[in-house]
Amino acid sequence: MKLSKFFYWMKVSFGFSQKESRGFVLLIPFLLILILLPNVFDWINSSRADTQQIQLSSKIDSLEQVGFFKVSSSRPLFNPEDTAKTSSSDRLESIQRIPFSESDSVTLQIVPGIGPTLAARIVKYRENLGGFHSQEQLLEIYGIKEEVVENLWEYFEFDPGIRRKVKINELDVPELAKHPYIGYGEAKVLVAYRKQHGDFSNSEDLLKIKIFKAEWVNKIEPYLEF
Repeated sequence: MKLSKFFYWMKVSFGFSQKESRGFVLLIPFLLILILLPNVFDWINSSRADTQQIQLSSKIDSLEQVGFFKVSSSRPLFNPEDTAKTSSSDRLESIQRIPFSESDSVTLQIVPGIGPTLAARIVKYRENLGGFHSQEQLLEIYGIKEEVVENLWEYFEFDPGIRRKVKINELDVPELAKHPYIGYGEAKVLVAYRKQHGDFSNSEDLLKIKIFKAEWVNKIEPYLEF
C-alpha cells in the first residue's frame, strides 16, 4: 500500500509512469552505493596506514630491545652538491654542429621541441622550397615555435642558400604549384600569361600581371630561374 502511494506521489509530482517509478526505486540503492564508495575507500586506506604504522613501530621496538637505536643524521639525506650541474654548453660539447642543409629527420630530433613528425615536416618543406635563404622562413612551417627555431641554431649551423630553383618558363601548372610559395591559381595565371606573351625575362615581368602584388613577387623571386 505504501509503495502504491509512493508511485502515485511520483506520478503527481514528476509525471512518472508506474514503470518509470519502479525503475527509479531500483536505481536508489546504486546511487547510495556510489555516494558511499569514496568514504569506504578512505576508511580502508586509513586502516591500512594505521596497520602499517603499528607494524613499523613494532619492528622498531624489537630492534631497540636487541640493542639498536634510532639516531638523527647531522647530514642531509640529499646534498645538492652531489648533483652534477651541466650548462647548455657542457651538454653540447659532444655535438658536432653540421650545416642545417645537411640535417635529416633523424638528426633534427636532437633539438628540444622537435619530434619525428615535425622533423619530417621541416625536411619536406626545405626540399619543396629549394632551400632557405633566411632563418625566419622556418616560422612558415606548420607547428614550429619561435623558441624551437632559436634552439635549432645551438645544434646546427645555418647555411643560407637556394639549391634548386623553379624554371618558370618550362614547368607546367602542376609542377609550378608544387612550390610552397606558388598556389595552383597563381600557377595557372603564370602559364596562361607565358603562353600569350612569351617567356618571362625577369621578376619585373611578373609585375605586369596586375593581380600579383609586389610583396609576393619579391618573395618568390630568389627561387625563380628565367
